[in-house]
Amino acid sequence: MGRRVARLSAPGPLAQLAKRIAGRTARIGVIGLGYVGLPLAVEFAKEGFRVTGIDLDPARVRGVNRARSYILDVPSDDLRKLRRLGRLRATSSFNVLGSQDAVIICVPTPLRKTREPDMSYILSATKEIARRVRRGQLVVLESTTYPGTTDEVVLPALESRGLSAGRDFCLAFSPERIDPGNATYTTRTIPKVIGGITPQCTKLASALYGSAIHRTVPVSSAKVAEMVKLLENTFRAVNIGLVNEIALICDRLGIDVWEVIAAARTKPFGFMPFYPGPGIGGHCIPSDPMYLAWKVRVHGFEARFIELATQINGAMPEYVVEKVAKVLNDRRKSLNGSRVLLLGLAYKKDVGDLRDSPAFDVARLLEERGARVDYHDPHVPWTELGGARRASAPLSASTLRRADCVVILTNHSAVDYGLILRHAPVIVDTRNQYGSLPRASSRVVKL
Repeated sequence: MGRRVARLSAPGPLAQLAKRIAGRTARIGVIGLGYVGLPLAVEFAKEGFRVTGIDLDPARVRGVNRARSYILDVPSDDLRKLRRLGRLRATSSFNVLGSQDAVIICVPTPLRKTREPDMSYILSATKEIARRVRRGQLVVLESTTYPGTTDEVVLPALESRGLSAGRDFCLAFSPERIDPGNATYTTRTIPKVIGGITPQCTKLASALYGSAIHRTVPVSSAKVAEMVKLLENTFRAVNIGLVNEIALICDRLGIDVWEVIAAARTKPFGFMPFYPGPGIGGHCIPSDPMYLAWKVRVHGFEARFIELATQINGAMPEYVVEKVAKVLNDRRKSLNGSRVLLLGLAYKKDVGDLRDSPAFDVARLLEERGARVDYHDPHVPWTELGGARRASAPLSASTLRRADCVVILTNHSAVDYGLILRHAPVIVDTRNQYGSLPRASSRVVKL
């Protein structure tokens, strides 16, 4: 549908909203100003809409209102310009929701310790909207969740005041697809899947997103849109689990898994390369498949692929620690008492995002076995590690020589790998950073 605004055959209040969207006069509220909500709010504001962000974190509210970005993909210059134009503001009060023409929910959806969905943030946001919902409003849920959430949780709450979806207001689901740190595929350029409670809801939501996003992808229902996001990340989780298991098999057989993947990817059809690593991190890939597994378990179905991939991926930190122990043992050193330097704590390359990073499991397991753990990450100057506040160690020749083993967990670009190779006594490379070295290199041990 792209940027073309859909032509709606809507009753009065919704037809008026369609006109406001087309004229960029609609007021948009975004609940949750994290890595999804803030970039989205900025894109709408750039198109001329007046956007209000709602977040209970006072630091985020101050950051937006003082034009100081805390999100990697949002430059502070963009915030300054939009604040100067009066198109973007932030507040901690939900009272502004009644005056918004469209409300977009971008709140977290973590897993509980029992690996069941924690719906508290969605429920809280929905409750606040339901208290203020009015005719002529559009509500969109973006938070990743299980299929049926929009129909079974959000819709009844919004209709409890006597209004009807598709006639008085519109409700839709549009999964976030943000890839933090990706300069090629951004909020504006990633196609937006949209599924409404009714066809009218889908059209109106598509009209809104089409004003700021390059391409919209309407689907037949909110459930389909919810399932799209889970399929995308389950696909990745299962394939990462597969290649991690292949890495374990190759290790037993004395085969270089990286060489195998490099050769396999030359096949021009039927193969898509995935790469092993120390585990999976970020909010989406570790948790999204479990939302699906939980939902189908309620219906008496066991998601065996998902459960197995989760087990394999979750065991990779232990495998890395065993690899470190073996490397040290081969050099007549015990893991207990050795100093291990971890390179990279973030869950992915060139970002400072620590959510569910497997590096923390590696650090914990190393310390449980008596190792003294330090870390270096140019994107993480300090963090909580092992129950204490730790600072990133300087990457210097003396730091590297002092370590008994260096473990590359995240291969950030802003790291001098030549310096590491010259001064580290031994390197466990979980990212194939030194893949071009001769296989006979005795100081670099690959995953």
